[in-house]
Amino acid sequence: QVQLIESGGGLVQAGGSLRLSCAASDGSINNNAMAWFRQAPGKEREFVAAISWNGGTTSYADSVKGRFTISRDNAKITQYLQMNSLKPEDTAVYFCGAHRRMWRWDNVGSPSEYNPWGQGTQVTVSS
Repeated sequence: QVQLIESGGGLVQAGGSLRLSCAASDGSINNNAMAWFRQAPGKEREFVAAISWNGGTTSYADSVKGRFTISRDNAKITQYLQMNSLKPEDTAVYFCGAHRRMWRWDNVGSPSEYNPWGQGTQVTVSS
């Protein structure tokens, strides 16, 4: 099975920026939509952003629109999440996931549509 590895998390002050990366172990994932979710302590995993297999379509949670940008580089089999104007409420473990079906854009905001997942990377925003 394809493995996903996130990186780029860390501690940043409110108003700062971070760029998360999610590298895949093989190029078969290039046929799948990809997404970022996040999970704060005691809360459910929530949708952040998704991007279609060719990068032509994106979707964002209302809470991050205008601040976060999702992108992908299929030549590098890597997707990215550029996070600007970070807020303390953005603090969470961020996970990348691959849509479980190729060429599809079904229910991109539901974590049940994604498999595999990466191990997560911690993002902490201080006030």
